[in-house]
Amino acid sequence: MNEFSVRDTTGFNAYQPNGEVAADRWVTAMRLFDTGHVETPAEKWERARLLFESRDYIKAAELLADVAGEVPFQTDLCLLLARAYYHSAQLGKAEAQLRVIVDRDPVEHYAHLLLGRTLERQGRPEEAAPWLRLAAALGGDLAEV
Repeated sequence: MNEFSVRDTTGFNAYQPNGEVAADRWVTAMRLFDTGHVETPAEKWERARLLFESRDYIKAAELLADVAGEVPFQTDLCLLLARAYYHSAQLGKAEAQLRVIVDRDPVEHYAHLLLGRTLERQGRPEEAAPWLRLAAALGGDLAEV
């Protein structure tokens, strides 16, 4: 920082390590002058996806959890929330979210795979094995999550 630098606590001017603009900067900029705008679940979901893509998993999970409270039966949204929890090491939350998904949609092979990987990461390989076998049987591969 130099003498002309201003400390930005909003994250509006944040940049990624590669010099690219922060993921949610432009979404935020669009609403700067619209004080009466209430963000819709779709806008929150889009902003959360941008945060996830920029690997800000904690903020993405917070926003996705809010959206999931509004539209809880959206499988893609719930899977992205579980992935954000997984990547931010909130493994208990990831496990809980994934168990809801597999109960609701028992043929969602990626949920089985991610649940198995989550259990493995928690040091529970015996519990993980059936989930990973089921994911493979449903047509998913055992690639990294």
